[in-house]
Amino acid sequence: MAARSDEVASRKSREKPVENKDQDSFLQRLGPGLITGASDDDPSGIGTYSQAGAQLGFGIGWTMLITYPLMAAIQEISGRIGRVTGHGIAGNVCRNFPTPVIWSMVVLLFVANTINVAADLGAMGDALKLLIGGPGTLYVVLFGAVSVIAQIFFKYERYVAILKWLTLVLLAYVIALFLAKVPWGEALKGLLVPKIEWNGPFLTTLVAILGTTISPYLFIWQSSQEAEEQRIDPDKKPLKREPEKEDEEVKRIRIDTLVGMAVSNVIAIAIIMTTAATLHASGKTDIESSAQAAEALRPVAGALAELIFALGIIGTGLLAIPVLAGSTAYAIGEGRKWPVGLSRKPKEAVAFYSVLALSVALGVGLNFTALDPIKALYWSAVINGILAAPIMTVMMLLVRRKSVMGDLMVSGPVYWLGWAATIAMFLCVVGMACSMVLS
Repeated sequence: MAARSDEVASRKSREKPVENKDQDSFLQRLGPGLITGASDDDPSGIGTYSQAGAQLGFGIGWTMLITYPLMAAIQEISGRIGRVTGHGIAGNVCRNFPTPVIWSMVVLLFVANTINVAADLGAMGDALKLLIGGPGTLYVVLFGAVSVIAQIFFKYERYVAILKWLTLVLLAYVIALFLAKVPWGEALKGLLVPKIEWNGPFLTTLVAILGTTISPYLFIWQSSQEAEEQRIDPDKKPLKREPEKEDEEVKRIRIDTLVGMAVSNVIAIAIIMTTAATLHASGKTDIESSAQAAEALRPVAGALAELIFALGIIGTGLLAIPVLAGSTAYAIGEGRKWPVGLSRKPKEAVAFYSVLALSVALGVGLNFTALDPIKALYWSAVINGILAAPIMTVMMLLVRRKSVMGDLMVSGPVYWLGWAATIAMFLCVVGMACSMVLS
């Protein structure tokens, strides 16, 4: 009997690491896609979703279910481009399209991302001022400096781990939702039953939501991060050079992306429902920013809701600014064929880090000008909307080129969903033009 017990105990001890290994394996699958999805809910995005909920109530919630498969498909395609080729989107465009194509895209991306960085930093400064008082502009400078220093001097693996942990701040918006008194029947109806209004405010909000959830900087970041993680791993080569690993790697990218985009959309739904149940229900529909939404929550949902909402703005900003500035640096660096990557030491990629720092510095500087941050963010969304459609078209052409993807060209449902997302973005631009005429 003693021998039998020893055998059972030995078997259990051997099985335990396998269980831990399976758990670790799942967690290790989450990386570029999770960070990309979480960064989509940046302070500017929170402002957009807050405006949507405050102005239109629960009736706009269904858009998040519609956008999920579209954004998941286009982000998976972005990740596969990076992993298969060993280059990000900009690196592939500059190798396969005329120079004017890449640089027209890069210039627009730089402008849009820098304005977005400025708006996010401003929102973070306002949120911290709301919580502790003091000079909001000083907080803008501090947040900008922390972001740049962390990206340049932190070890890559540690920095990515920090970004992963920062995704947990999004839980603040789930907590805020449950602090609000939500009429769940009405909320679920708005989520599951599409409702369209043919007027300027609705179309403008619809365009803003689509432009917020499907943005060029997200494509570029995820593709470049997949290429980066392949480059620093001595056991990995570009997937087109070792196609026998296709199933394993595509499955990893798909799980990572589906989880990341689900996190993004669940949080967006939570924000829309929170503001619909509180601000819209009390007639407070004139919300223009995330910080205003946090402040407006106090009288209708309590000080704790305001606190949680404001802390979420700061946390998501710390996550999103590196992605915004990093995607700009990757795009310009790959377009110029510089050494790029957050895993490189500063002296190995001076130009790359200089672009990154410049983008954040300009974002900080814009907060000291007379530029209206709300109008600036609006025009940033316009530029993103105009830019996203052609970048997505280029991506869809790249993934069907054998010279780019080898034998691993994208096909099937993901490919067609990618085209559906691209067409949706073209319609977004048309809708944006219509909303300008109607407003």
